[in-house]
Amino acid sequence: MFNLSNKHILITGATGYLGSQIALGLAELGATIHVNSRTRETCERLVSDINSKGFSAVSASFDVTNVEEVKEYVKSLNQLDVLINNAHPAGVGGTILTASVNNYVDNYKSSVVASANLIKVLEPQLNEAVARAGGASIINVSSMYGMVSPDPRIYDTDEGTNPPFYGAAKAALIQLTKYAACELAPKNIRVNCVSPGPFPSKIAQAELPDLMHKIVSKVPMGRIGLPLELVGPIAFLASDASSYVTGANIPVDGGWTCW
Repeated sequence: MFNLSNKHILITGATGYLGSQIALGLAELGATIHVNSRTRETCERLVSDINSKGFSAVSASFDVTNVEEVKEYVKSLNQLDVLINNAHPAGVGGTILTASVNNYVDNYKSSVVASANLIKVLEPQLNEAVARAGGASIINVSSMYGMVSPDPRIYDTDEGTNPPFYGAAKAALIQLTKYAACELAPKNIRVNCVSPGPFPSKIAQAELPDLMHKIVSKVPMGRIGLPLELVGPIAFLASDASSYVTGANIPVDGGWTCW
């Protein structure tokens, strides 16, 4: 049920801290990974790493916010079974009072608009997957901050605060998941969401020890998440094991959103 062999999976934003581990983890389960990033060199670097380990990956370099680049990519796509919308602009901090209009626009465009457009453009390929294998899956990567607000008391500066434009875009992505799930369910294309909790980058862990301590103190499980721990929930949603699951949002947050 959890076998991903013969499945082709497109992961947008695949070369980042979390995306690269998701890509490798799903490749280990038998999938062929289409590695997406705007930068061809970073795509090819991750593809080479995955293939060198005996797994399967191909480069899919395009800008998810550029409709023409997306359409050009689709022309070369022979098979797609799973779409994982993981792309998001580089992290920038801020508050309601310091955030600019462009901050909101850029985040919404990369998360919500790009995901909706990819679903629309790739729907024919996903329909082919249904005809070939009985089903297809779309997985949107949101955030715990699409569900709850960050506690501003744990941040020392406005620039270091998890920003409202990030949470607003991620909340919209959860709602987009529900809309798409209802619309595509009759076609047997399932649409679900995962909402990671505290998965700070290695740089943040090294440079911001005080903030890491504050974050850990707010997690019921008493620690931050490891990128590998996202692979299981995403593999579940990508596989036939979740054949009757659609419209769901699965928090992977160590219990953060429980209290």
